[in-house]
Amino acid sequence: MFPHLQIQKSSINLMAMIDEPLYPIAVLIDELKNEDIQLRLNSIRRLSTIARALGEERTRKELIPFLSENNDDEDEVLLAMAEELGVFIPYVGGVEHAHVLLPPLETLCTVEETCVRDKAVESLCRIGAQMKESDIVDWFIPAVKRLAAGEWFTARVSSCGLFHIAYPSAPDQLKAELRTIYGQLCQDDMPMVRRAAASTLGKFAATVEQSHLKTEIMSIFDDLTQDDQDSVRLLAVEGCAALGKLLEPQDCVAHILPVIVNFSQDKSWRVRYMVANQLYELCEAVGPEPTRADLVPAYVRLLRDNEAEVRIAAAGKVTKFCRILSPQLAIQHILPCVKELSSDSSQHVRSALASVIMGMAPVLGKDATIEQLLPIFLSLLKDEFPDVRLNIISKLDQVNQVIGIDLLSQSLLPAIVELAEDRHWRVRLAIIEYIPLLASQLGVGFFDDKLGALCKQWLEDKVFSIRDAAANNLKRLAEEFGPEWAMHHIIPQVLEKINNSHYLYRMTILQAISLLAPVMGAEITCQKLLPVVINSSKDRVPNIKFNVAKVLQSLIPILDQSVVEKTVRPCLVELSEDPDVDVRYYANQALQACDQMMVSS
Repeated sequence: MFPHLQIQKSSINLMAMIDEPLYPIAVLIDELKNEDIQLRLNSIRRLSTIARALGEERTRKELIPFLSENNDDEDEVLLAMAEELGVFIPYVGGVEHAHVLLPPLETLCTVEETCVRDKAVESLCRIGAQMKESDIVDWFIPAVKRLAAGEWFTARVSSCGLFHIAYPSAPDQLKAELRTIYGQLCQDDMPMVRRAAASTLGKFAATVEQSHLKTEIMSIFDDLTQDDQDSVRLLAVEGCAALGKLLEPQDCVAHILPVIVNFSQDKSWRVRYMVANQLYELCEAVGPEPTRADLVPAYVRLLRDNEAEVRIAAAGKVTKFCRILSPQLAIQHILPCVKELSSDSSQHVRSALASVIMGMAPVLGKDATIEQLLPIFLSLLKDEFPDVRLNIISKLDQVNQVIGIDLLSQSLLPAIVELAEDRHWRVRLAIIEYIPLLASQLGVGFFDDKLGALCKQWLEDKVFSIRDAAANNLKRLAEEFGPEWAMHHIIPQVLEKINNSHYLYRMTILQAISLLAPVMGAEITCQKLLPVVINSSKDRVPNIKFNVAKVLQSLIPILDQSVVEKTVRPCLVELSEDPDVDVRYYANQALQACDQMMVSS
């Protein structure tokens, strides 16, 4: 008799045994075999409920074999099953019975869909990490060996991700066998298997003893680096960084360095791209002298690569790479390439460079930054591609720390003012968000002269996001320079704009008032801001009127109770009788806030 039939027959009796909160078990088991995929999926996701109702012994003897047999399903269901089984140890009786979970997951490791296999491997690793050493030898390692010898390539691919769990618990004889099997997988006829072996080599190598690491693992690694498939070689690049951290510096120089230098000139641009991403990590592994002699020339080649993708990857790492070098080496070898990249034909290369180049300032020091980097910053700030300009603006503070605000303002401020009026609204938005930081660095006098007018000008921008950011910007400036400064330099100019003929701009001013009021305090709000809001309640546009109600509600906690009763409430009462439904709604909301304030006081 099949186990799943036993489950079905006994499921009706179980309904009486389980608590009400547990979903009726019979229904769940029926759903596991239902034609509707959504019902099957729901049932798989409630496997823990079924297991709790069945008990540990019946889960082991009936539910798990049932799942092992019913694995010919939609990928979505199998993925959910692989995920659930990974956390199933408590439901089968703890770690001493964890091995019963291996058969269904082993089967899932052989299916065609990659994401199902990956999840099954992940769950097997999670279970294997909790199993006793004796159980790993008796159950886990045989499962790994079966998968590694699988006729279909999917099983062999999955086995590669399990060796790092199996190896530490194995006795010496089994360890030798596992190393041999892994070596065979790295020479498999199927590129997919070799790719899987290359991508997990670092994890496996981390568990292997040093003596075998230098011999067998390095031999395996050498084979992978000479693979005829570029997809295998590029994964071997990742192995370079992982192995570099495991080996002694002198072994790293002997075994890994030549491979990386060759890879940096590989015929496949994808391999060179991976090298560009990983190179700075290898510099730390091999030490300063080999870096200077071998890796700097390799990096320079990558910065001048024919393929834009490789230059993008190399440019994105330029600051990290320079941090490893001495300033002299960076200026001598890397800066000439940076100058070339700043006028690269690909906008994406320039953008990648702009996102990191500011970080070079602290590395190179003040003089080199002023002489060499500032001209590059300025050329990138005038780049026709907005992302390049944005990336420079967002990191200006790193340069300010090195060269000081005077030089920064003289050289970069004209460019910033130009960008503040850029036709791309995202560029204008980035400048606005940077203004408070710039203001704190420049000081109040400089800010008033150069940037003050811009901040008010943005309140009448055509793009809502800019107007919204501009209102928030005024609040942050008022916080930075204080209410007295804001009273003279922001409030009068802002309040003037309430008479703008376009209602959207008038709404922005109302928003600015609600943001500025908490910073300005009760007295200024009552004298200067409140009259403007009250006056706007007579506006002919309903959107303005209900925004007046919202602003008044936000002002209630700031104002004295007497002002609320004499000025705010009458205005809200009038708005609550407005013909427009939205105006009435927000006015009533604000009136409720008035009443709550009265009660609490």
